[in-house]
Amino acid sequence: MTDRICHLALCTFLALMPLWGILWIFSVPDYFQLGLVSEQAVIIVLGLGIAAAFLKYPYGEKAGIFDMIIAVIGCGVWLWAALNLQEWYLDAAERPPKMWVPGIIAVLAMMEGIRKAAGGVIAGIVWVILIYGFLGNHLPGVIEAEVFPPTKTLVYLYTDVNGIPGLVLRIIVELVLAFIIFGKMMDVSGAMKFVNDLSLGLMGHRRGGPAKVAVVASSAFGSISGSTVANIMSTGVVTIPMMKETGFQPKYAAAIEAVASNGGQIAPPVMGATAFIIAEFLEIPYGEVALAALLPAIIYFLVLFLQVDGVAVRFGIKGLPKDQLPNAWKVLVSGWIYLLPLAVLIYVLIGLGYRAGLAGMYACGLLLIFMIVRNRRLPNWEEWKGFFVGGGENLVPLVMIGGGAGVIIGLMNSTGLGFQLSLALTEIAQAYGVLAMLVLTAFICILLGMGMQTAAVYVVLVSIIAPALIDMKIPGLAAHMFIFYYGLLSMLTPPVAVASMVAAQIAGSDMWRTGLVGLQLAAAAFLMPFLWVFNPALLLQGTLEEIIYVVITTVTAGIVIGQMTKVVGSGGMVGSFGVIGLLVAAIFIGGGTVWYGTTHPGALIPAGTALIILLAMRIVRQRKIAAETE
Repeated sequence: MTDRICHLALCTFLALMPLWGILWIFSVPDYFQLGLVSEQAVIIVLGLGIAAAFLKYPYGEKAGIFDMIIAVIGCGVWLWAALNLQEWYLDAAERPPKMWVPGIIAVLAMMEGIRKAAGGVIAGIVWVILIYGFLGNHLPGVIEAEVFPPTKTLVYLYTDVNGIPGLVLRIIVELVLAFIIFGKMMDVSGAMKFVNDLSLGLMGHRRGGPAKVAVVASSAFGSISGSTVANIMSTGVVTIPMMKETGFQPKYAAAIEAVASNGGQIAPPVMGATAFIIAEFLEIPYGEVALAALLPAIIYFLVLFLQVDGVAVRFGIKGLPKDQLPNAWKVLVSGWIYLLPLAVLIYVLIGLGYRAGLAGMYACGLLLIFMIVRNRRLPNWEEWKGFFVGGGENLVPLVMIGGGAGVIIGLMNSTGLGFQLSLALTEIAQAYGVLAMLVLTAFICILLGMGMQTAAVYVVLVSIIAPALIDMKIPGLAAHMFIFYYGLLSMLTPPVAVASMVAAQIAGSDMWRTGLVGLQLAAAAFLMPFLWVFNPALLLQGTLEEIIYVVITTVTAGIVIGQMTKVVGSGGMVGSFGVIGLLVAAIFIGGGTVWYGTTHPGALIPAGTALIILLAMRIVRQRKIAAETE
């Protein structure tokens, strides 16, 4: 009986999260003249998320009475804040016990919810910052903090717009939530199956076909899903077994899916909702961000595609028989309707200028209508449950991380630690050069971004690091994209490497081996951000001539990197030196516009030479294959 009650309560908390988010995005509370402010709306979602975290990840094998009590208390203290928030704003200076006593319980409950839903590493980082916010004044030198009285710090975190119910949670509830729901609707409606079947029909018969299907399907779905892990769980459960069946080693099958799914977050038009957040921070049109991300995304997937092909060549992996694959044309004819919501999303965003969250919900509603028309029936109970409860499951870790991000940002600002970090980065740049500062920035982004969802890690990092980069005259869009890319790459970087870990579990592979292969496959992503800082033409920010030059050099460098997988197969010293040589060559070619100048003819010489060599190698290889088959 207790198990059923706990399960029912869990489903209720999970379903209420997306439901309340939808109501808030459509401004339904305003129609009833409730007069809620944004902080109250996000606090409600946070409270529901904490309750769901305690029941979804219980202390025992199954949730029991103790878990239920803690869940209700954790939710209750946050709903108490939502109920009294506007009154407290008028009485903030007094800080009576009815504010800070529940504040203690609320913060502790959220911290435990972060540990349960997002893992000990992320919770540990937040705990360090939280303790620093109370005791940092006892530390020496530049890390000495300006610390408020404990009750003021608690109330600040509990209620203030710069604390937990601040920018990060507001963005998650008002923007990211819409695209989490959109991604879930794609899964429930059959749109995800359409993407998979179309990718299979187009790529499944080619050399290493299932891996190429993973690249195409994951890039398409990942742009919308907003979560690398959700992308892996949606497409990887199909593509990873297929890759293994056709001859890919488990570590390669897992790594290819992890890198492809992570790349979906950088693929326009949606970029896991982060494109809209970048546009909001920089106060520029969304279309400008999506356009800037286009060329790096093309190079990312071009390199991955070439490396996948190289793995297939090395292990002699063929494609799947065409008679076992869907017919791409028939799939397109029967399911083209699933492409319309994406077109409507872009039109509503760019053409009509609607808020991103609202545009996402309109696209989601259209997808629901198409689902009803296609199936000739209303969604059944299981489909509604999959939509709302499943959407809530995807939201729980994101909301928990968003609350932790509020602690980090709030205390970084109140203690002065954020200013000290920005100042330190600026001093490093002045003493050792911008390149040294960028290397350190990349390390910080990977370290702080470990395990975080795409949007959350970007919002946290950009608030701390972006000012220092912009102070060094780095263009704003280039700085924000640099932070975005390296925060995202933390999903592939050991020791945490959440994307590789999840994919490895599906493939039955070792996480460390999968992570190391993933680093190799994502080599282009680790190099490109440095290039566009010194040459923003890679982000299509420059003259036509500068863009042409950077396209030639970077695409050629990407092709060179794509050859690394074939060289690795040589093994021993030859393979090791070959990989290093190709990597150095790629850096030299890709950086041609930096070494020579953005429009200097000399920048094209390395690229032209490399293309001639690669073409000659291809001709020789084809003749060798032809001779062997005669």
